[in-house]
Amino acid sequence: MLEVFQLSNTQLGDIFAVYGVVALLAYFPGGTIADRYPPRILMSLSLAATGLGGLYLWTLPGLTGLYLLFAYWGLTSILLFWAALIKATRDWGGAHTQGLAFGVLDGGRGLVASVFATIAMFILGARLASTGDNPQGLQAVILFYSVISLLTAAVIWVALPRSRSEPSTASPGERPHWLEVLSTPSVWLQAGVVICAYCGYKSLDNYGVYAVQVLDMTPLEAAAMNTYASYTRPVAAIVAGLWADRWRTSKLVSLLFACAGGAYFWLSLEQAAPMAQAVMAANVLVTFIAVYALRGIYFSLIEEAGLDRRITGSAVGLISVLGFTPDIFFAAITGRILDAHPGAPGFYNYFLLIAVICAAGMVFTLALSRQVAAARRSTKAP
Repeated sequence: MLEVFQLSNTQLGDIFAVYGVVALLAYFPGGTIADRYPPRILMSLSLAATGLGGLYLWTLPGLTGLYLLFAYWGLTSILLFWAALIKATRDWGGAHTQGLAFGVLDGGRGLVASVFATIAMFILGARLASTGDNPQGLQAVILFYSVISLLTAAVIWVALPRSRSEPSTASPGERPHWLEVLSTPSVWLQAGVVICAYCGYKSLDNYGVYAVQVLDMTPLEAAAMNTYASYTRPVAAIVAGLWADRWRTSKLVSLLFACAGGAYFWLSLEQAAPMAQAVMAANVLVTFIAVYALRGIYFSLIEEAGLDRRITGSAVGLISVLGFTPDIFFAAITGRILDAHPGAPGFYNYFLLIAVICAAGMVFTLALSRQVAAARRSTKAP
């Protein structure tokens, strides 16, 4: 993209930032929309609109067109899609298989992304081999993803069943859904859980730098370690989902935060770095598995909290707009921590911070569990 569109790194970063800001602003109103219209309609429209945007990208627009396109994608891929997707997944999971439903969702997302990326890589390679033209190679990849989005829109329209929770609007005298969500303590606690888990997910991005700067791995070895570890995502998410259904989501989330926090705390100790690479790799693997498992099941806490299905979309909107704020602040904070003390000392402080965040995630989860238990006791009381 840098070469074909003649962009600087700063320009490309700003273009992605436009998408991120619009997407963040779209989460909450998207939840309200998801409570009013069926997921099948919203998701199909979203995928179709996103695919049409890809066809515009295929024309190789100028800089202004790229800014407008990525802002447009922030609306189509979040406003109409995200809360509807989570709501449809909750409906599919029913009352007893929420963990499996969300585990399959996140594990499937990771697997499909890897498969499509592999196909796109071969398309790019084949196109470059036949034409030697970079713009044509990129256009072939853009067209592939655009067509996939359009085809998936058609599949969703035909295959997705009607929602078990019928879309509704507030009746006269009833509080709007968003007001009800704002006054629900469990929603705020779940947002705290997602913030902490998402910080853990973002922290995985720095393992490659840690491996090179502290463990003396080559860039290729570090990339290989991260790549192999990333393949645990589908397995970790689905297994965690099955386990959550047989145990309890909040208990498993607490355990996963404890495992991740313990692993990060160990990495924050000075005596960790001299350990054998195999020991370090095993510790890194634990954090990957724990973080991917957390991502796979944290939205299934909505069902455990007993949230009314008619306000699922609005709840997901609030949880997401708060929970994904690490996209804004995490890299800035951790970058400053690592730059303040270059090398191993900086990473000791960095891993200690993530361990503290994991501990906070445990606190949020335990508080949510107690709040849910108290609510259930109050409803059973005569």
